[in-house]
Amino acid sequence: MHGLDPEFQFIETNGIRLHCAVQGSHNKHRGTIVFLHGFPEFWYGWRYQITELSKVYRVVAPDLRGFNLSDKPAGVERYHVKEIVADIVGLIVALGDQPVTLVGHDWGGAIAWPVAAYHPHLISRLIILNGPHPSTYTREIIFNPQQRLAAQYIHSLRREGAAEYLAEDNYQRLRKMTGTTGQDADLYIQAWSQPGSLDAQLNYYRAMPYPPPLPDEEVQNAKIPNLMVQTPALVIWGERDEAILPGNLISLDHYVPNLQIHRIPNATHWVQHDAPLEVNSAIRAFLTDTHQP
Repeated sequence: MHGLDPEFQFIETNGIRLHCAVQGSHNKHRGTIVFLHGFPEFWYGWRYQITELSKVYRVVAPDLRGFNLSDKPAGVERYHVKEIVADIVGLIVALGDQPVTLVGHDWGGAIAWPVAAYHPHLISRLIILNGPHPSTYTREIIFNPQQRLAAQYIHSLRREGAAEYLAEDNYQRLRKMTGTTGQDADLYIQAWSQPGSLDAQLNYYRAMPYPPPLPDEEVQNAKIPNLMVQTPALVIWGERDEAILPGNLISLDHYVPNLQIHRIPNATHWVQHDAPLEVNSAIRAFLTDTHQP
C-alpha cells in the first residue's frame, strides 16, 4: 500500500514484549497516536489510518498481547482486561511522549476506555471506533434484548475447540468475518497462523468475568460499572454493526462528559476499513479542534 512503510520494534511492558509498527517522525509539538486493534486483527488493521496520519504524527500500532508477533503468555487469567490495560500503560510510558492520543477499535476500544479512565495523565485525546464502553454495554446487555441476542456469538468463542473451528478451510470464517481478500487476506492468515496466537486471542473472551446471559436467562446480581472518562473523546460509530448495537451510544455522555459522536450510517463494525476517508477526516478534525483542551 502506497505510504505504508512502518518500522517494527518490540517494546517491553508489564513483563512481556509487544510487537509494534511505528511510522512517522517524533515531533513533540505534534505528538504520538497509539492505535489498539481488536479481534481478530493485528497492527495491519490500521493500515489506512497509519498511511494518512503518519504524515503529521508519530503513529504506533502494537499487536496486542496474544496477537500476531507479540508475546502469548499461557493461561486464561493472563488475558483479563486489567492485564491488557497494564500492557498499554507500560507501552505508553516506554514511548516517552505522553500524553498520547489513544485510538481503539473493538477489543482495543474496550481496553482504551479504562486506560483513559484510570490513567488520564497519559492520554490527551481518546478516539473509539465501535468499541463498547463498559458501562453502557453492561446496561444494554441487561436491559436490551436485541443487544443480548447480538452478543451470543461470544459463547461460541469461549468454547473448547473454537480455535480449531475458526482455522478450518484456511481460516475461511475469519476471512468472511473481517471481509479480507487478496493480499490483505494473506497477511491476516499469516498473523492468525502464528503458533498459539488464535487460542490466545480467544482467551480475551474466556477471561470475561461476566459473559452475556443467554437470551432467556434471568440476569442475576448484575451491576453497571461507573466508569467515568474525563478525557476529551471522539466516538466514531459504524451503525451497521451487528454485534455492538447503536444503543450503546445512548446516554454515553453521562460517563464521558467531553464527548463527540460521529456516526457513519453505512459502515459496519469494521468502520475503519469500510469508510477510511471519513474516519481519517473525523480523526484529523478532532485532533486539530482548537476548542478542545
